[in-house]
Amino acid sequence: MPVPRTSVAQALTRPVALGKHWSSSALAVAFMTCALSVVPGTLCAQGFLEQFSYDDLGFSAVGLEAGIVWSDRLTTEWSGGLRMDYGMIAPRIRVLVGGSYFKAVLNQDEIDEFEESILRVIDDPTGDATIDIGEITWADLQLNTDLQYLVPAGPRYFFYFGLGMAAHIRNGSGAAIDGTFVEDALSTITAAAVGSIGVEIAAAEQLHLVLDTRGSLSSELRTLSVRLGAMYRIRPLLPDE
Repeated sequence: MPVPRTSVAQALTRPVALGKHWSSSALAVAFMTCALSVVPGTLCAQGFLEQFSYDDLGFSAVGLEAGIVWSDRLTTEWSGGLRMDYGMIAPRIRVLVGGSYFKAVLNQDEIDEFEESILRVIDDPTGDATIDIGEITWADLQLNTDLQYLVPAGPRYFFYFGLGMAAHIRNGSGAAIDGTFVEDALSTITAAAVGSIGVEIAAAEQLHLVLDTRGSLSSELRTLSVRLGAMYRIRPLLPDE
């Protein structure tokens, strides 16, 4: 009597009914199927990683930029920055390092919340105590490294999209908190995830103009900045320029 044909899925779910021979065959087929499905993905991943190379890395450009930075806890302020293009690590992917700085005041909601938290812990039998801590400023120095993907939009225009990591070195200060644990709590070094999108325009062979929008997300602060800048290029933006 011929053995009925059975799918791989049925063989795996009914090993006892089909006997040891069919169970082991099904496992073999399943193993081969998994292997064949994994190999192309592995080869694709290897092919992608092989595109990364240190050959084109090197100091390529330096630039200055200035603009406005918004945040969820601070007043809106001006910000300045320095950027260095360190060349291409993969086709159309460049390495950018740099830093930026701004100094802002904690917004009124943050101040009110802080004052209320102090009132809740002090001994005030009459209930008429008031707290006025004045202004608290927060200075932020950001050092970051980005990988940016370049999209040529013409002979002189390049759009880019980037992801990176940053270190934020922050310092809090204010007449009411100087020398206290509050100042220490606001003076921190934290890591952040960074995303950027912008356009770089070749105004001349070695002079490029940049419009950059950048967001930073850390445990203490979320910021969004828009800056205009200029870069002096020592090497072409793309190797085939």
